[in-house]
Amino acid sequence: MFNNKFVEDLSARLSAILPLAGEVREELRTKIEQLLKSSFAGLDLLSREEFDAQRTALERAEKRIKELEESLHELGGKMDQFEGQSTSK
Repeated sequence: MFNNKFVEDLSARLSAILPLAGEVREELRTKIEQLLKSSFAGLDLLSREEFDAQRTALERAEKRIKELEESLHELGGKMDQFEGQSTSK
């Protein structure tokens, strides 16, 4: 999910730019924070940690795919070599 500290900071900054009395400003900041949290929750965003974990998993998968492709290529070469030996007899 999204970082609550970011939402709190953003709502505090937005409410600070409005020229209102302290109590009204705090109430507005709370409303803005609630609105931002609900908006971000609807976007289904990943945290940085989740993103990094997914990137690491993808890198491992790509490496494994490359290894498998190389193995497959080697096996194909051996198979061709074997078929060439059996047809020459």
